[in-house]
Amino acid sequence: MQSNDASPVLELKGVSKSFGAVVALRNADLTLRAHSIHAVVGENGAGKSTLVKIMAGLYHRDTGTFELEGRPVNFRSTAESKAAGIAVIYQEPTLFPDLSVTENVFMGRQPVGRFGRIDRAAMRAEVLQLMQRLGVSIDPDRPAQGLSIADQQIIEIAKAISLDAKVMIMDEPTAALSGVEVERLFAVARSLRDEGRALMFISHRFDEVFSLCDTITVMRDGSYISTVPTAATNVPAIVRMMVGRDVNELFPKIEAPIGDPVLEVRGLTSPGLFADISFDVRAGEIVALAGLVGAGRSEVARAVFGVDPYIDGEVRLKGAPLPRSNPAEAMKAGIGFVPEDRRQQGLVLEAAIATNITDAIRGRLVRGGVITRRAENAAAQEWARALEVKCAALDTQAGTLSGGNQQKVVLAKWLATHPALLIIDEPTRGIDVGTKSEVHRRMSELAGEGLAILMISSELPEVLGMADRVLVMHEGRLTAELTRAEATPETVMFAATHAPEEVSA
Repeated sequence: MQSNDASPVLELKGVSKSFGAVVALRNADLTLRAHSIHAVVGENGAGKSTLVKIMAGLYHRDTGTFELEGRPVNFRSTAESKAAGIAVIYQEPTLFPDLSVTENVFMGRQPVGRFGRIDRAAMRAEVLQLMQRLGVSIDPDRPAQGLSIADQQIIEIAKAISLDAKVMIMDEPTAALSGVEVERLFAVARSLRDEGRALMFISHRFDEVFSLCDTITVMRDGSYISTVPTAATNVPAIVRMMVGRDVNELFPKIEAPIGDPVLEVRGLTSPGLFADISFDVRAGEIVALAGLVGAGRSEVARAVFGVDPYIDGEVRLKGAPLPRSNPAEAMKAGIGFVPEDRRQQGLVLEAAIATNITDAIRGRLVRGGVITRRAENAAAQEWARALEVKCAALDTQAGTLSGGNQQKVVLAKWLATHPALLIIDEPTRGIDVGTKSEVHRRMSELAGEGLAILMISSELPEVLGMADRVLVMHEGRLTAELTRAEATPETVMFAATHAPEEVSA
């Protein structure tokens, strides 16, 4: 843990940043110390990302002071920030897909051997050492394209560690990691802290903040609120400071009558991914697929929707069989699918919010062979209002929204189709506590209206708080089916980490 006399490594005092008339940061203070892991928490829009980008050299502050190891700094580029010893791991991976893992780790700083040639052997050897240190087995020679989000995050972490930075900033690095991978990352973070580095950790997961971090700084609406030792506070106190109000119910689960089966899956099999998967989801029911990253949960969901193929089994919706590998037919039958990676698979970031919301119902808006802006906006407005999407205008690009509002836009797109079944993969990944509560409330309301919901989540509190039934997967197989009363942290994690024959009936 942090010692009382730990020296400041990085200090920001009275830092402000505006974009035109919009004030993104007001008089922010932050002190990162050696031998310490410092959490910065706040809702989306609190100013956390702006603060990080100032430290990374992407933005230049308007007012205030910025010191590194007691010396004033004034970064004008990310290269200057990196050269000064600051490494940032952003929430969204930024790898070059056509380059190898090794090339991504050493991008822009390749070691040179004899005759001025890049020393690829040295690069590969160091990447192997980094992967061993992280406890993972990723082939250094494989291209980054096709890697899971979890593996992409691991490569970003390896890149930052290889820089041997004095300050390491982790912006939601665990958003797509399993519990085992998170603990592995935390072990590395603690070892870096013990070596004397200063770490800054941004997360919406309070269990991570309280288990890993020594100090917590709270921000709200672009302003600094408070800095407290982790040992001297608790979750309710932090939430009050973050949102300016009490959030008594993060999981506002409404008891809904459970109806007839809407989705029936029987014997679904895809070699190497999952085998013999059978389950039902009923009207008014939220069923959670739980398990560690790599268990096959997302793959099952994608197969049900028709995005990915399967070689055996059957999927029925309202009693009628669905054709394989045909998302268009799945949509027509009444399935909506909110993918795990909303930025890459759920949204067209350069397109308007209205265009994204109406993307799945555009055929209904055609009049005389064209879709008018008025018709598009009218259809989008209903769902933007229902989900409380916070935006200046519906013609704003979706990519400019916060993560929470982007998730609401993806939800709006599929709810506009009036589905019978909604598949939602990681519904609150990377969004703040206040927006999580809003998304959970809306999911619960939809179930109360008779919608069948299949939810994939890596957050155990979300699974336990929202699901009527929990289906647990381990290495491509279902290992347990638990009622809401039976689902506890122990029963879910036991089933998620043991082979089927080891799980008690």
